[in-house]
Amino acid sequence: MTREQTVLTDNRAEPEPRPDSAVIRDALGVGVAVGLSGFAFGVTSAGSGMSLLQTCALSLLVFTGASQFALVGALAAGGSPFAAAAGAFFLGVRNTFYGLRLSQLLALPRAVRPFAAHWVIDETTAVTLAQPTRRAARIGFTATGLTLYVLWNLTTLLGALGAEALGDTAAWGLDAAGPAVFLALLAPMLRTATERVVAGLAVVLGLGLLPLLPGGVPVLVAAFAAPAVLFLKGRAAGGTSGAANGRTPEKRAPGREAPGKDVSGKEAPGKDVSGKEAPGKDVSEKETPEKETPGKGKES
Repeated sequence: MTREQTVLTDNRAEPEPRPDSAVIRDALGVGVAVGLSGFAFGVTSAGSGMSLLQTCALSLLVFTGASQFALVGALAAGGSPFAAAAGAFFLGVRNTFYGLRLSQLLALPRAVRPFAAHWVIDETTAVTLAQPTRRAARIGFTATGLTLYVLWNLTTLLGALGAEALGDTAAWGLDAAGPAVFLALLAPMLRTATERVVAGLAVVLGLGLLPLLPGGVPVLVAAFAAPAVLFLKGRAAGGTSGAANGRTPEKRAPGREAPGKDVSGKEAPGKDVSGKEAPGKDVSEKETPEKETPGKGKES
């Protein structure tokens, strides 16, 4: 019976493969939808004062939308380049954790990993993790990364060129395109209450400190929302578990002793905690007589 149950469990745990066409369709949908937002980045970057070469270099070499928008947004707000770069860096750190998970899932050859690491972003990670098999994960990662990389850089170029024709980008409200795209990508990931609290606290810190600190610095301060919430959650969980495991001492009338214990609170000899007699001893605390070995008489 155990063997049959093991076989059934193994069969259920084995995922059903998806058709390659379905994986490519999903990857193209994500790549095209997000890749077109590169136009907004090109316009915003050019409006913040960056040249066409600098704007295209950011998309080619950095290729992480949230960090790019954070960088040009901080520069447009008058922040220092160091604060803007630091904010973009901290936003891009999440890709490192994505890479740790995807390296095990994709198991790519060592020669390919440095090039694949450049495509480790939110969208490629989401599509890859949604696949049931390694083959489907590799196809999803490659199709999403290639589509998004090509479209993002192409629309960045078009946006930077079109910024001159648009004139003042602030009048069009395109500076809000970056945060809007970032929130659209972030919202589906907030699944637990802890994640929502972290996001809410980060918004409060970022918006509240925006008039008080230089541009780019509120983003750095908002990053401390995650460790603060996790610290408070850990303390609350520790206090709850301690209260659940602790025992409330039973109140007794003065002069009465707990069963099985003497006045000092030590265990009474020959009795366990419940007050029963300890095995091997009778009521008078005398050793039980040894039984005679069958077949042998007493010595005279």
